[in-house]
Amino acid sequence: MLQFVGTIMKRCTRNGVLVLILALAAGVFGHALAQSSAPELILYNARIVTVNDAFAITEAVAMSRGRFVAVGTNAEIRRLADSTTRQIDLGGRMVLPGLADNHLHDAGGGPGVDLSAARSIDDVLKSVSAWAEKTASGEVIISNSDWHEAQLKEQRLPLRGDLDRAAPRHPVVLVRGGHEYILNSRALEKWGITKSTAEPTGGRITRDSSGELNGELVDRARNLVTLPPPSALTLDQRVAAEVAQHEKLVAAGLTSIRIPGTSVEQYRALQEVRRRGLLKVRVNVLLRPDRDLDAAGVRGWLEQSGVRPDEGDEWLRIGGIKLGLDGGFEGGLMREPYVEPWGEHGTFRGLQTMPADRYTAITREVNRLGWRVATHAVGDAAIDLVLAGYEAANADRSIVGRRWSIEHGFIPQPDQLPRIKKLGLELSVQDHLYLAGPSLVKYWGQKRAFWTTPVKYYLDAGLPISAGTDSPVVPFNPFWVIYHFVSRDTITGGVMGADQRVPRRDAIRMSTIANAHLTFEEREKGSIEAGKLADLIVVDRDILSGPEKDIENARAVMTVVGGRLVHQ
Repeated sequence: MLQFVGTIMKRCTRNGVLVLILALAAGVFGHALAQSSAPELILYNARIVTVNDAFAITEAVAMSRGRFVAVGTNAEIRRLADSTTRQIDLGGRMVLPGLADNHLHDAGGGPGVDLSAARSIDDVLKSVSAWAEKTASGEVIISNSDWHEAQLKEQRLPLRGDLDRAAPRHPVVLVRGGHEYILNSRALEKWGITKSTAEPTGGRITRDSSGELNGELVDRARNLVTLPPPSALTLDQRVAAEVAQHEKLVAAGLTSIRIPGTSVEQYRALQEVRRRGLLKVRVNVLLRPDRDLDAAGVRGWLEQSGVRPDEGDEWLRIGGIKLGLDGGFEGGLMREPYVEPWGEHGTFRGLQTMPADRYTAITREVNRLGWRVATHAVGDAAIDLVLAGYEAANADRSIVGRRWSIEHGFIPQPDQLPRIKKLGLELSVQDHLYLAGPSLVKYWGQKRAFWTTPVKYYLDAGLPISAGTDSPVVPFNPFWVIYHFVSRDTITGGVMGADQRVPRRDAIRMSTIANAHLTFEEREKGSIEAGKLADLIVVDRDILSGPEKDIENARAVMTVVGGRLVHQ
C-alpha cells in the first residue's frame, strides 16, 4: 500500500496537531499529488527493507525533490511514472536505508607511512624502512593511524627496539589510533624523553620488563612529542579534501556520519562544502574544546567561535560538545585493575584524562548555555564519572530527553543502567572488539574483553543504542559493524561474547533509524518511508536471510542521498 496519507497523519499526530479531516487527507491531498510532477526516480523489482516500525519489506520506491514520495509494490509505484521518470530495475537486490556511522573522525588515510595492509611486525618494519630510504637522515618519519596491533600475526605492538632496526638514523613515530604513539630511540632522544621523565597526569610512559623505555606513550604522554604541523591548506584544498573523504564514505554505503569532536576550523570548511553544494553525505558535528580549558575557558571559546547550539540543516548540523574522561583500549578507566600490563603487578586501573571536578564544571556550564554533551568513556569507572557529571548538570537544568550520550561505553555495570535510563541518555557504541579483541584480552582478561560493548544487555534494558566504527581506529565499513554485532566475531580472535549477539534486524536498526534518533532526526531519515529524506543503498547480497558470514563481505553497489545517485 502507498504510504502517503498514513505518513502525513502520523507526522501530524507526532507534532501534536490533530488532522482528522478525511476530505483533506484523501481528496485535496490526492488532487495535489495528481497535479504534481511525476517521481524523478523509481527503483523497482527490489527487496526494500524499509526499517519502519513494522520492519516491512516491499518491492519499489519513488523519489522526488530529495525525498521518498511513495513506497509499495512494483505495480503501485511504477504507475506513478511518466516519460521524465528514471526507472531502475534492481533485479531483486536488497535495498536498505542509507547506513550511518555515529562516531567517525575521518575516513583514514592521509600522509605518512601507511600500515593498513601490514599483517606482521616484519611488514611494519619493511614499510618504515622503505620510507627511511627515501627520507633525509634525521628527518622525522610518522605513520598515519590506520592500523592496530590486532591485525598483526604476532598480536603485539612494534616497539622501540623493532623500530630501531628499521630506521636507526631517523626519529620514528608510529601513530596508533587516537590514544597512542610508539617511538624509536632517535625519537625519544629528539624529544628528551628518558627514564627520569615524569609521567603527565592522564598519560603513560611505558617500559619493558627490565625497566627500559619501550617507546610507547599513551594518552596525555603524547603531549611530550610535538609532531610537525600539517601543511597549511587553502580553503579550496580543505574543501577538496573533505569531498574526497566523502567519496570514500558513500562508496562504502554511508549516507550520514557524526563527527565526534572536531575544530571550529573543520566545521567552517564543511560549511563551505555545503555552501558550494558539494556534500554527498549528511554530517552531524560535535565540537571539542581544548582539554586544558576550564569551564570559563570553554564558555569563552564557544562565544568566540560564533557557533550556536543545533545550528544547521539536514545536510550539516551542530550536534553538541564532545568531552573525554579516559583512555582507549590501553587506558580505559576501570573499577578493577587490569590483568597485568606493563609490569604494574595488578595495580593499574587505566587513565583518567580530565579531573572530575573540571569535567563536571564544564558539563554544567555548557548545559547552562544550551549545549548537549557527548562524553568518551570506555571503562566502568569512567562511566561513573560521566554519570556524576551529567547528574550535576541535570540538577541545574534537565537534560532528560535532550539525548546527551555516552560514547563507547565498553564496560557497563548493573548499578549504572538505572542512572543512564533516568537521565534519558543515548549509548553511542562501535565495533572496536571486531578489530582489537585479542588485545583487550591481554589488557583486561577474557571476562571483561568478552563483555566489551554488550549490545544485547543495553537493548534488553530498553536503552537507545546506535552504532558506528570510530574510524580510523576501526575501518569505516558499516557492514562490518552489522556483522560483528550479529555474530560477535572478530578479525583474529574468533567469537567473543556470544551471549551478546543480536538479531540482524536490531543490528540494522542500530546503523539506520537509531543513528537518526541520536541526532534528533528520526522523523527525517533512517527509514524508507514517504516524506523522509531519500537516502538509501543497494546491497550486493541479502544480509537478512543469507549466510551470516555474507554480511561481513557485503558491499554497496549503489548509494542514493537526497534522491541523487552519488555512487554506483
